[in-house]
Amino acid sequence: MVRRSALAPVLVLLAGSLAAVGPAHAGDPQARRASSSIANTSWSTGAQWRAGELKGLRVRAGSLVVKKPRTGKLGGRAYQVGTWTSPWAAPGFGLTQLIPSWEAVTEGDSVVKVQVRGQAADGTVSSWDSMAEWTLDNPALRRRSLGSQADDLGRVSVDTWQAATAITQWQVRVRLYRNATSKPLVRLDRVGAMASALVPRGSAPTSAPGPAAGTVLDVPTFSQMTHSGHYPQWGGGGEAWCSPTSTAMVLAYYGLQPGPFPDITAGHADPQVDHTARLVFDHAYDGTGNWAFNTAYASTLTAGDAYVTRLRDLRAAEDFILAGVPLVASVAFGRNQLTGAPISASNGHLMVIVGFEADGDVVVNDPAGASNSAVRRVYDRDEFEDIWINASGGVVYVINR
Repeated sequence: MVRRSALAPVLVLLAGSLAAVGPAHAGDPQARRASSSIANTSWSTGAQWRAGELKGLRVRAGSLVVKKPRTGKLGGRAYQVGTWTSPWAAPGFGLTQLIPSWEAVTEGDSVVKVQVRGQAADGTVSSWDSMAEWTLDNPALRRRSLGSQADDLGRVSVDTWQAATAITQWQVRVRLYRNATSKPLVRLDRVGAMASALVPRGSAPTSAPGPAAGTVLDVPTFSQMTHSGHYPQWGGGGEAWCSPTSTAMVLAYYGLQPGPFPDITAGHADPQVDHTARLVFDHAYDGTGNWAFNTAYASTLTAGDAYVTRLRDLRAAEDFILAGVPLVASVAFGRNQLTGAPISASNGHLMVIVGFEADGDVVVNDPAGASNSAVRRVYDRDEFEDIWINASGGVVYVINR
């Protein structure tokens, strides 16, 4: 799959070794790591919402809903709209990338629009750049990312805002749109972003196995390849569906998406995979690999958090496995870089970290396996950490019930 406090936001800072986002190196362990800072910031409580600016919205049961909206247009159509703008978030380092994610409910003809902007050290503030117009299942307006918008301090690359120079602060703005006649429910439960600074530093050793060694979660196995040719309008299955297949496996682990699936042709094996692909498909990117679209969909089914973040290494991933949370990891690799992989190379691939062998090697559900029985794999810890950190800087979907 080519990819690809009460009055203040909660900050989680992680410092570790990450690589700059880009193609994986040719398996050289002495040229693969980089220094990085990571900060996850999100807003999800009444006090946190009130710390921002509300227009046409109100807090209800810890979420944001429409109240006294104004009239606005989206896609050439009139909607009622309310807006929430976050306080400035300062991660404490010069960030170079921002990946927003959100949890929302969009019934009927309603839409959530997510925008971000940054401020440089000299006080220069960027324009608002639009990341997504997201809706779960709205026949009137398709969910989509919003294009590069390459101007002033940064640009958008599908699900990632990339700064042209280091940024010291950032904001997110969310607009909730609903049909003015039917007035369906549109609700924002959480919004935030992962900010990171990727600074090359040279080599670093592979992380040492930790307390999760020998722990493997019982995550069901689904193959993306058994869906080859399914639904061309949602990417066509097969090699294009690593992300929804991985997301579907994690949801199945939690006992979610049991069906039935009236939107899927009867007789399809593992129809939850096709169903997931339909509900994460980005109609502008023309694919199912938009990171935030996968977690946004997952959040509509879970009672926990679903978000995109980065981890510094596999030792950090072990903490999630110990907590019973499998991780969808974004990797890329060339020929001979991942021993035992069912495909020889990939410019961008998603798979599920489900645990660790006693020696620390990684147990995964790799959806590229030709059949469900061929999905469970064990990969060398050094090789996997290499292709994960280099490819995406350690990006994972955290889907936690």
